[in-house]
Amino acid sequence: MKNVAIIGSTGSIGTQTLEIVRVQEDLNIVALAAGSNIELLEKQAREFSPEVVGIWSEENAARLREYLADTDIRVVAGMDGLIEIAELSSSDILVTAIVGMIGIRPTIAAINAGKDIALANKETLVTAGHIIMPLAAEKNVAILPVDSEHSAIFQSLQGNVHGDVEKILLTASGGPFRGKDTAFLENVQVEDALKHPNWSMGRKITIDSATMVNKGLEVIEAKWLFDVKPENIQVVVQPQSIIHSMVEYRDGAVIAQLGTPDMKLPIQYALCYPERRYMAGDRLDFWTMNSILLEKPDMDTFKGLKYAYSAIADGGSMPTVFNAANECAVAKFLDRKIRFLDIYRIIEECMASHTVIENPDVSQILDTERWVYDFVESRW
Repeated sequence: MKNVAIIGSTGSIGTQTLEIVRVQEDLNIVALAAGSNIELLEKQAREFSPEVVGIWSEENAARLREYLADTDIRVVAGMDGLIEIAELSSSDILVTAIVGMIGIRPTIAAINAGKDIALANKETLVTAGHIIMPLAAEKNVAILPVDSEHSAIFQSLQGNVHGDVEKILLTASGGPFRGKDTAFLENVQVEDALKHPNWSMGRKITIDSATMVNKGLEVIEAKWLFDVKPENIQVVVQPQSIIHSMVEYRDGAVIAQLGTPDMKLPIQYALCYPERRYMAGDRLDFWTMNSILLEKPDMDTFKGLKYAYSAIADGGSMPTVFNAANECAVAKFLDRKIRFLDIYRIIEECMASHTVIENPDVSQILDTERWVYDFVESRW
């Protein structure tokens, strides 16, 4: 029996993780945490009977304690609650499905407590990869990627020697505006940007896919996960989302992971690694597949990818600025306070105005995030 704790259980990755737990009888939920969705968290708690559940605000925690008063489930709140769940003695693996830099401290706490990490929180490695990866190595903790692309790379590395890797080929769907120009993007609306052609994801990550900021974040994440230089990470647009990513080796061989666009596959692989288990669902039919398209990304129109490489080159606290500026901008776009292309303008302005902190600690990372939020609010 493997005991699983999930932070971000009511989001897209969290709910799909629970779908897998329902099928795999040797996976057991011991803790759940959510941001503010009390109703769904209560339903999850009653179904899976964890030891503890967490919710962000103390006010919501008080309500949840009333709702669960007929159970033995303990309710915790805030960052202290997330860290308590991350360190829970009975858990074996922590699924970090929470969105944002709020995931950094619980991830560090879990690693220090010896928990393996099923990582679905990009911001943790984007902003604190220089802290997380050495700590995981020191504590002999596995960082198991849940993102489809990083899982594909991880799978393509199995059975091979890391030193033989020549290049990481990180695939992208191109999002809903693939092939469009800047003039077209001037007038897109929130509803347009939320229509991803292949994947069903949360609102924020869907907008990130439309701007290709998401792929930029994945490039930074891949640098840390796989210890590969940024110049050896090449983004390839694969609009059908059949090839989830590839690894090119020094002898010229390329190993790829292919499949239907279903996030449950990488989630299950992380939870059950190194074992592969049966999963119901659609399969690729190569007899009916006419072609697999591959394209070069348009980094001049979709500037999120270009800004990410720039943030990597600057290093230090600059990836935090890139990430936080995008978070602010996407929130404003979803609230219809800015236009789509303003997302790029906000990121560029924040990065141009920031003085890099070399090798920042967690406090400096979080201070940088606050600086970005204040900077954006003062100008936008």
